[in-house]
Amino acid sequence: MAHRSELIASDIEGYLAQHQYKDLLRVLTCGSVDDGKSTLIGRLLHDADLVYEDHLAALIADSAVHGTTGDNLDLALLTDGLKAEREQGITIDVAYRYFSTARRKFIVADAPGHVQYTRNMVTGASNSQLSVILVDARHGVLDQTRRHAYIAALLGIRHVVIAVNKIDLVGYSRDRFDEIRSECERFEAHLGLAQPYVLPIAAVTGDNVVRPSTHTPWFDGPPLLEYLETVDVRGDLARDHLRFPVQLVLRPDLDFRGYAGTVASGWVSVGQRVVAVPSGLETSVERIVTFDGDLEEAGPGRSVTITLSDDIDLARGDLLVAPGELPQRAHDLEVTLVWMAEEPAVPGQQLLLRSINRLSNVSLRAIHHRIDVRSLEDQAAASLELNDIARCQLSVDRELQFDPYTGNPATGSFILVDRLSNATVAAGMIAGPASRWDLEPAGTLARQPSTITAEERAARLRQRPCTVVLTGMTGAGKSTIATALERRLFDRRHSALRLDGEDLRIGISRDLGFADEDRSENLRRAAEIAQLANQQGLIAIVAVQAPAASVRDRIRDLVGGDRYVEVYLDAPEHVRRARDPHDLYRLADEGELDHLPGATTEYQVPENPDLRLDTAPENIEESVDSIVALLIERRYLPED
Repeated sequence: MAHRSELIASDIEGYLAQHQYKDLLRVLTCGSVDDGKSTLIGRLLHDADLVYEDHLAALIADSAVHGTTGDNLDLALLTDGLKAEREQGITIDVAYRYFSTARRKFIVADAPGHVQYTRNMVTGASNSQLSVILVDARHGVLDQTRRHAYIAALLGIRHVVIAVNKIDLVGYSRDRFDEIRSECERFEAHLGLAQPYVLPIAAVTGDNVVRPSTHTPWFDGPPLLEYLETVDVRGDLARDHLRFPVQLVLRPDLDFRGYAGTVASGWVSVGQRVVAVPSGLETSVERIVTFDGDLEEAGPGRSVTITLSDDIDLARGDLLVAPGELPQRAHDLEVTLVWMAEEPAVPGQQLLLRSINRLSNVSLRAIHHRIDVRSLEDQAAASLELNDIARCQLSVDRELQFDPYTGNPATGSFILVDRLSNATVAAGMIAGPASRWDLEPAGTLARQPSTITAEERAARLRQRPCTVVLTGMTGAGKSTIATALERRLFDRRHSALRLDGEDLRIGISRDLGFADEDRSENLRRAAEIAQLANQQGLIAIVAVQAPAASVRDRIRDLVGGDRYVEVYLDAPEHVRRARDPHDLYRLADEGELDHLPGATTEYQVPENPDLRLDTAPENIEESVDSIVALLIERRYLPED
């Protein structure tokens, strides 16, 4: 629906050209039931002269039958089109209205307010750039208002308008408006959003909707339509990191092979080098084809067909990305779910995950917590009920290519589908790879107990099991002292298992890099082996950097606080550099090494280690003496 313009009659081509290049704003209206969302949209269209005469005549007739405003026009009927909606006076499904003004084009989604239709609200919010959250001035902020605000924030909507509606029913009270505004601003700040634009409106009468109200002289902000026409959302477009999901492979004849899709983020240009994910094959863009002709480049939101200079393995669901800007990949995901099914969700449930990476089998591995929309606090939850919002962990049967949702909604979002009914049961946002520390084993697995007791092992081996973690920066002496400690224990006729960080990476961790997530996983594997060694009565010696205090805490939790001994090896930087066996510090200085704790990344020095050793004097035997003395003091070893 277009605004009225003189160009339509005098220069239709000029008008169409002007209309074509207008900015487009996608708006979501949401809030609790009966807050006036449908009426607001109807008033917006009516007062801006955007309702055709025949539509207006039909509205007059409908108002007489289904209206709830007496003899006046019921503008809510412009969007409440379902028979059930008109009979009940509520919005059930998301209604969309398309219109334009002289400044901008709009797509407005009218979301239902009833709790049972929250899942429909998620649909409307998924593609919106700005949310208008209505609050009834009489009732203030309700739980459903908070739920809608929270979901909008989760879905990446960063521009928020709080419309305090029905201000006429509280006598245009400034005090009441200020009270609601303060509460809304506190809530939005808690969500990490910018300060919302808050204005008083009366959708039924039109106050501050299209034109300023004479009843609120104490409010000097622009009316709603003017704000929507001028708010700047250009920064919301994801302009970095090319992501082009292939939606369709076009092969109309033997001479043309194109890959159709919409640029999710970044820019693609003719001649640009691109990488196909997941195959990893690199090629270059030959053409960018559209219905109106070829383009030299295309940006976010542009639907195009790309041809490549080489025939490579590329199919629907694959991605084209820029070299060096690969998405993350993982089988286990940390996600936020909005559960939208009547049947509750429970850990272990098998579902289908649909994203830009095609369809995958997925298991709900764990529910970490449910979010209380009133307090925004985490609550323990054994299951998810309808409309619950929760932090969960999913396990996907094949490696998923993704970006965190906050960085790219297109590659960081998904839906969950019931395997039998094919119904959508949840909408999800990916936070990142799940920490494998928190993974739950499959429900069919159980530990196999030993018939040998811990006391029997202690008597045979003359020791109590423990895990000695030697931590410190590169060059501090971890491997050297761990090897000497192993020799000393052997000479004393004790049994130990030495786990050196380099040995682990040569073997069971050769698939890992040196990013924070990879270091954490390497340490988890070391801790799991150490725990198994302890169960066999052995002393585990673990020589690793372990730069993160939180990960060292996880090792302590896994092996048990009564078996954990943390030894911090310290040495000045010049000593560590002089000992550096692989010249890592020099490589870090020259920018060739990104992940060296203590140089290019942080090493968090232990605050309260069980033992701190200054290894600068390089007296290895004295260091080993100190560790053995500590183990004897804590009764892991006998005194003789």
